[in-house]
This record gives sequence, C-alpha cells and structure tokens, in this order.
Amino acid sequence: MPISAFPAPRDESLTHTRAKTRSLLLACAMELYDGGVFPSITELAAHAQVSRATAYRYFPTQSALISAVVAKSLGPILEWQPQDNDALKRIHQLLAFAYPQMEQHEGALRAALQLSLQQWANATPGEKFVRGNRKRLLKLAVEPLQNKLPAEALQRVIHAFSLIYGSEVFLVLKDIWGLELDDIQDVTQWMAKAIIRQAEEDANAGG
Repeated sequence: MPISAFPAPRDESLTHTRAKTRSLLLACAMELYDGGVFPSITELAAHAQVSRATAYRYFPTQSALISAVVAKSLGPILEWQPQDNDALKRIHQLLAFAYPQMEQHEGALRAALQLSLQQWANATPGEKFVRGNRKRLLKLAVEPLQNKLPAEALQRVIHAFSLIYGSEVFLVLKDIWGLELDDIQDVTQWMAKAIIRQAEEDANAGG
C-alpha cells in the first residue's frame, strides 16, 4: 500500500506526551538527515535517547520515518499559491519558492530518493514510499494557458515542466554540474521561458 510523502496527516488523538515524543523523534531525524546521516530506526532511537520500542511505535518502517520527515521539512511547498495570472510568472514563482526549501532540507530529499531507488531495485513488497505532488503543482502553474493552448499542447508543457521542477532536477544540477542554488534557479527559469515560448509559437502556427 503506497505511503504518500505529502502530507502526513496529524493524529489528533495523540496525547500531549506522545505528540512531544513524536516531535522529538522528528527533530532528531531531521538533524541527522541534514547532517548527511541516514539513520535506521534503531540509530534514531539512540540519537533521541528513547528506547527502540518507542521509536518503532511511532515509525515502524523506514518509509514511515522518511515520509514524516519529508512532510515536515518540505511540506510547506504544498502551501504554494500562485500570485499572478501569467503561466511564466507562476512557474518562476514555484521554482523560486521550492528550490530554496529543497536546499535547506537536502538531506531529507536525498534520503527519500535513496529509499525510493532501493525499493525499486529490491522490488520490496508491501509499503511503498511515494514522492511528491508534482502533477498538482505544475497543473496549477499552467492554469493561465488553458484557454490559449490545445489540451495536447498544454499536457506537453506540463510534461516538459516536470523536467525542470523536482528533487531529481535539483540533485542532478547540483551533483553533476556543481551548480549553486542561484544557478539552478537561473537554468530552470530559462528553460521554463523556452518551453512556454515554443508552446505559444506552435499554437500560433496551428501546430
């Protein structure tokens, strides 16, 4: 059964003590991830100075832990709302908002990607870590183009935008090309402009 990385619903039935313990475990996990350490549940328990049984009670699997950490650290991206009625400005705003969040919590990002790849390689049955709400955010970004482009062309723009927005894009540009945040923003925003310009040219030409 899939586990979504966004968002982790709050359990309103948690007592104050349990909520405090869960917050402690999450804070410790985020500290470890941001430091480049991908802890097991046992290692997290030791770092948080709680028993293994306690840690496993809150996070019975690695998927559950990473889902909670990603929701906590990168969840604010889901709160993004466009400020303009222009598609190019919208995608620029999304990139400008999301990538600094990803850089701030790069450790959690890498842990999520690593787990996803491990599960794919091992064909792990049962719980699966499912990343992202990319489709929803990109559809929100291209909304102003709905009355300007044919449905097929609009979908092509969304597909193309998925290659300039996301954790994989961020890590490729950072790891392979050594780009800093400002450069990542510059490259992806430049690509966004090219994508929209081409889509509009095709539409005007009847393509």
